[in-house]
Amino acid sequence: MTISLPLDQMTIEEKLRVMEAIWDDLSRHADQIQPPAWHGKVLAELAAAIERGEETFEDWETAKRRLRASVE
Repeated sequence: MTISLPLDQMTIEEKLRVMEAIWDDLSRHADQIQPPAWHGKVLAELAAAIERGEETFEDWETAKRRLRASVE
């Protein structure tokens, strides 16, 4: 299927609304989306680095607070 949108004629707001509609639809069908194989490899490498103490992570709420504080 080929879909053609008049992107050169659309405003930024219209393009964002289209993207949001697509994202909402994909989110409703997330169980049908298979992640690419390389995601598993990257996650395994990250988990191993965390085990070795080479990487750290923080919970999402802490990360959001830190990021907001860095731009204020």
